[in-house]
Amino acid sequence: MSAFLDIGILAGPAVIAVIAAAAIVGVLLVVIRPSRKWGRSRWIVTALVSAVTGALAGLALTWLFGDVNNAFGVDLTLASRAWIAAGCAGIAVAVTSLWRPTWKRAIAVPLSIVLFVVTAAMGVNIAFGQYPTIRSVLGMSAFEGDTLPPLSTPASDRPTVADWTAPAGMPTAGTVASVTIPATVSRFVARDAVVYLPPAALTTNPPLLPVMIMLSGQPGSPEDPLTTAHLRESLDAYAAAHQGLAPIVVSPDQLGAPGNNPMCVDSPLGNSATYLTVDVVTWIKANLPVLDAPDDWGIGGLSQGGTCSIQLGAAHPELFSAILDASGEEFPTLGDEATTIQQGFGGDADAYAAAHPAAILAANAPYTDTFAVFGVGSEDTAFLPGVQKLYQDAKDAGMDATYIEAQGSAHDATTWSYVFQQGIGLIADHWGLDR
Repeated sequence: MSAFLDIGILAGPAVIAVIAAAAIVGVLLVVIRPSRKWGRSRWIVTALVSAVTGALAGLALTWLFGDVNNAFGVDLTLASRAWIAAGCAGIAVAVTSLWRPTWKRAIAVPLSIVLFVVTAAMGVNIAFGQYPTIRSVLGMSAFEGDTLPPLSTPASDRPTVADWTAPAGMPTAGTVASVTIPATVSRFVARDAVVYLPPAALTTNPPLLPVMIMLSGQPGSPEDPLTTAHLRESLDAYAAAHQGLAPIVVSPDQLGAPGNNPMCVDSPLGNSATYLTVDVVTWIKANLPVLDAPDDWGIGGLSQGGTCSIQLGAAHPELFSAILDASGEEFPTLGDEATTIQQGFGGDADAYAAAHPAAILAANAPYTDTFAVFGVGSEDTAFLPGVQKLYQDAKDAGMDATYIEAQGSAHDATTWSYVFQQGIGLIADHWGLDR
């Protein structure tokens, strides 16, 4: 079962097999007549007309739901639209072939429709890179059951980063484990968090290290920054070049469930802000070999998690000195302003306005010791203007801010992987880990 759940659905044999099967079935639907009552030429023309009609209908649906109603919250890429159009084309041919069909086709057509839907969904997922495995589609953690190694060396006996020398036999890669972080103060109902420890933290006498709290997008799960956005690989690569040193990363659950969006504030939707800034912070200090001062703490995230990172990072300079915002929104939202104010802020428009990152930056300026990285895809037309604005707002508020633009990508895992790789390197260097 585990092998099945870990099948890759972004690339590899399973993807090739599904796409090939859909293509073969599509061709067979066109070249094989539904019954002898159809002339061969007549059927082929009818099938092709159906395919074109279905493709146009698919494109119309992407325009209606994606562009007009913004039902997905992001711009659909050209690749996503093409996959949806192709899936609808196949479905249209399959449905048309039910006119005067044989009994065999009456059984085969529903199965072919399922195949076309799965293939289109897989194609859209490939375009966004959201779900790397079947396990992730089902919302199952890849790290469930993995535990942290014992960390028993007293803090006072640990070497500093400046004095660190990698010992012989140090692991060549970090480790990831699932942990439960109690919501003692907030009472926020959170899923298990995920923790990354770099190779240096896995030695018998590890140094105290900086820590990044990293947040997923919405919908999402705590492991997404490390898996979907490949942060684990970026951290391991940085550690390999710097004597096993890299930030410790804790990725907690700021959502409560994949479809929830408490917007990283304390509200009727849950005390997400207190969970992250009190409960998570308290647990990290009590359980991980981290430096205690805010000079060595950061917060980051992708999409909705990026929004949270600038909200909380700007609001709590006493906790965080580094911010990594990858494709974050300009302000927290539940889709529209009226709904956001009513559901997320109990109808308090002033509280909603005060939760805008721009307002938080203005209220807490000037920042004298905050290093911020903002990143976005060059094709992310929905989010790019907001990221650029917040980057400028952060600079105006006194932050040492850097802007990264991932060329040729949009609101997808390609962008987040690039921004995280570049950003985590800049932040780690800023913290003095580049030894």
